[in-house]
Amino acid sequence: MAAKKNAKVKVLVITGFGLNCENETAAAFEYVGAAPEKVHLNDLLNGNRKLDEFQILAFIGGFSFGDHLGSGTVFANRVKASLRKDLEKFVAAGKLVIGICNGFQTITRLGLVPCLDEKIFEQQAALTHNDCGSFRDDWVYLKGNPASPCIFTKGIDLIRLPIRHGEGKFVASDSVIAEMEKLNLVTLRYSDAEGTIATSFPANPNGSINSIAGICDPTGRIFGLMPHPEAFLSPFNAPDWQKRQIAGELPKDGDGVAIFRNAVNFLK
Repeated sequence: MAAKKNAKVKVLVITGFGLNCENETAAAFEYVGAAPEKVHLNDLLNGNRKLDEFQILAFIGGFSFGDHLGSGTVFANRVKASLRKDLEKFVAAGKLVIGICNGFQTITRLGLVPCLDEKIFEQQAALTHNDCGSFRDDWVYLKGNPASPCIFTKGIDLIRLPIRHGEGKFVASDSVIAEMEKLNLVTLRYSDAEGTIATSFPANPNGSINSIAGICDPTGRIFGLMPHPEAFLSPFNAPDWQKRQIAGELPKDGDGVAIFRNAVNFLK
């Protein structure tokens, strides 16, 4: 659903209950010309605010409900119990959804991705504990899939983003993985600096099946990823910015900007 001419795209950034990336995510959307608004989940659950006020819905990173019972589980159950019809209407209207890190875990548990055979609200995949057995705070390279229908990753070949997660290993049944690969729903894979798909630690930081770092639904309008694009908006966020500046290779934007710009430009 496109924005009205000359109107800014309105973005809902859901906050609360242990989520902690609202400021960075709002800053990312504002930087690319959208109008983000941070709204506590309770204000949606009690009806003070409505999903249909917005055109993009962002499930952000953090540790919702302390990751008790599994990351994203409690948050997803509360959304499903109280906002199911509103969320179905939001998706059916052609609007966009992004889930980042804990938000990715949440939207897999909601069944928004991969949503094979239009089975929304049926969980078909999950993010589980890293194979390394520990929380990872690092930078990774990601190889884009040019054949993917994903709106958010259009034109992305190779990018670098930070990660910070303990449950980032993408898992699903063999049949779900096969169908996702057939439909090109895998949008981003962990790779090395040259773009070769990474099959081992640390370039694949969590042991994800098929090196999966991000996926979308068949429409390309719902997207989830474990790395944090909102944490790389400025080139000065990168750990090697000084080296790149000396070499005259410092870009204007951080790599994460492209993901948010793609979404806003699509709706404009």
